[in-house]
Amino acid sequence: MKSTIEELVAFRTVVDAGSITAASEQLAQTVSGISRALSRLEQKLDTTLLRRTTRRLELTEEGAAFLLRTRAILDAIDDAEEQMAARRQQPAGRLRVNAASPFMLHAIVPLVPAFRKLYPQISLELDTDDLPIDLLERRTDIAIRIGPLRDSTLHARPLGTHRLRVLASPAYLEAHGKPRKVSELAEHVLLGFTQPESLNRWPLRGVHGDEWNTTPTVAASSGETLRQLALAGVGIACLSDFMTEADRASGALVQVLAKDTADVRQPVNAVYYRNTQLSARITSFLDFLSQRMA
Repeated sequence: MKSTIEELVAFRTVVDAGSITAASEQLAQTVSGISRALSRLEQKLDTTLLRRTTRRLELTEEGAAFLLRTRAILDAIDDAEEQMAARRQQPAGRLRVNAASPFMLHAIVPLVPAFRKLYPQISLELDTDDLPIDLLERRTDIAIRIGPLRDSTLHARPLGTHRLRVLASPAYLEAHGKPRKVSELAEHVLLGFTQPESLNRWPLRGVHGDEWNTTPTVAASSGETLRQLALAGVGIACLSDFMTEADRASGALVQVLAKDTADVRQPVNAVYYRNTQLSARITSFLDFLSQRMA
């Protein structure tokens, strides 16, 4: 008896989700139903694919080899269905998008309703990481990266640029005074990044050139964390316009040292691994972002 698509999907989802319970939630099926599908698959193959303990699941050597074939089969089915949908000019399928949490929250999430209205057959999977990820390892279709690109193996599509500004809350400035020149920043609480170090070079002019190297008093890995700290009046931060536009418009954050700030803009790129023609769902998302961010 041949394996069924349902059994292959159950097997792949259990591995990706990490447990039968999590897989049952993703597939909207019962735990017992997923467990029976796995058992049938192992019986048909006459081998053990997963070692089950009370705490976790672990792939056997045979399971790891079969998983590669399973992914290839299901991906081929997805591609075939997508090609049929593309012929009807209705891109379909799952689209996995990764971005740093601030960009996801402030730039992408507000656009999701409009995108879903245009492409209701595309299922979005939005993941956030504050440091670059391996697209192949995480099975990501598109990653949004801010700043210079370093990975030459990636294809990139420019989406625009965003300016950097030095900002603080009115409450902080009232309590600690507003710096009148760059050198006075040394007397203030500076909010910066744990890594990469390049994000702690602020676009401030002086004898040092157009960049001023800061030593953060309070450091965080996420720009959104720094934004929240700045809003709370903890210190002064250097942040991109895309995440502070509403704050500046409302007066919750105000720019400091504006006359000393160089017009430095961070490039925003959509990157992806595709050496062949892009799928319809990827193209539609890239075109949509480009138009909205322009």
